Amino acid sequence: MTDPLLEISCLTLGGEHKRLADFAGKALLVVNTASQCGFTPQYKGLEQLWQQYRGQGLVVLGFPCNQFGKQEPGDTLEIAQFCERNFGVSFPLFRKVEVNGELTHALFRELKKRAPGLLGSERIKWNFTKFLVDPQSGQITRYAPATKPQALQADIERLLNR
Repeated sequence: MTDPLLEISCLTLGGEHKRLADFAGKALLVVNTASQCGFTPQYKGLEQLWQQYRGQGLVVLGFPCNQFGKQEPGDTLEIAQFCERNFGVSFPLFRKVEVNGELTHALFRELKKRAPGLLGSERIKWNFTKFLVDPQSGQITRYAPATKPQALQADIERLLNR
């Protein structure tokens, strides 16, 4: 039976429908992002992880979100230009999503259910919450917004070197 998480459809900034199954066999790092956040410089670290590990099977997936302090007000084109111009982002970016509330995107609903936060909370607290998805077991590890991308290297290497 196929994991329902892999069948969730997401829309890229370029308007292409992608499912996580399109990245089968890859370790996935899913991040809710924002362009005007104190954590926005993490785009650089995420890009570094993407460049360093993509040949070994890591895919970084960025999902802009405007739910926290309205820190992602731009439209699709503005988001793409900002990320490329300021941080050289080349990993896949998706259309803006909601990560909390009634309109929570199905991907984040499932990620939060499978990897709750502190004290079992399914709520995402802020931009740059990260989810690392194990390609073999489907196990998901959640990281706080303040956790710098470089701090995930050991966990990423463990997944990729099995």
